[in-house]
Amino acid sequence: MELVVHKINGEATGKSIELPGEIFGIEPNDHAIYLDAKQFMANARQGTHKAKERSEVSGSTKKLKRQKGTGTARSGDINSPVFVGGGRVFGPRPRSYEFKLNKKVKRLARKSALSYKAADGQIVIVEDFTFAEPKTKNVVNMLNSFKVNGKKNLIVTSAVDSNIVLSARNIPGTKVMTAQNLNTYEILNAGKIFFVESSIKTLEETLA
Repeated sequence: MELVVHKINGEATGKSIELPGEIFGIEPNDHAIYLDAKQFMANARQGTHKAKERSEVSGSTKKLKRQKGTGTARSGDINSPVFVGGGRVFGPRPRSYEFKLNKKVKRLARKSALSYKAADGQIVIVEDFTFAEPKTKNVVNMLNSFKVNGKKNLIVTSAVDSNIVLSARNIPGTKVMTAQNLNTYEILNAGKIFFVESSIKTLEETLA
């Protein structure tokens, strides 16, 4: 797939770049995408949920009534789960939701997600750029040029550029990532993906 390289003001540079077919043109694997996105969201969970069980709730441990002869069911203390205000039976406890996923599956998922975006025409190539100083207006002007301001956008660079990161930080829905740290969830979550021209080579080396 061949795409035109644009300037950050939206104009075409007259150059074009060939996107590697083994990354942007494969048959997408939906199950790999599902697993990778699921792992990303699971790893982001805090897992700090906690409910009190009968040994942890506040209340007397005295036996409520004698064991036999009352004509009703036997009962222990007031903290029993069968009583209002008692402990929770098998309540949630702090835990980690992280799980392992093979590198080849994660790589396939990223390629599949990028292939979907390429097929939908949601990928834009911009020539290498930087800003002299961090200014939100710089990125806003860029997004306005492509008529995507106010939408979810992802800017992919070849290396960390603090001026670009700081310029986009205060824009809702816009994220900046390096090609090396690109993940399936962020690819799918973005509407338009802006690849800096040099980031394609970095991406190719990462997913090779």
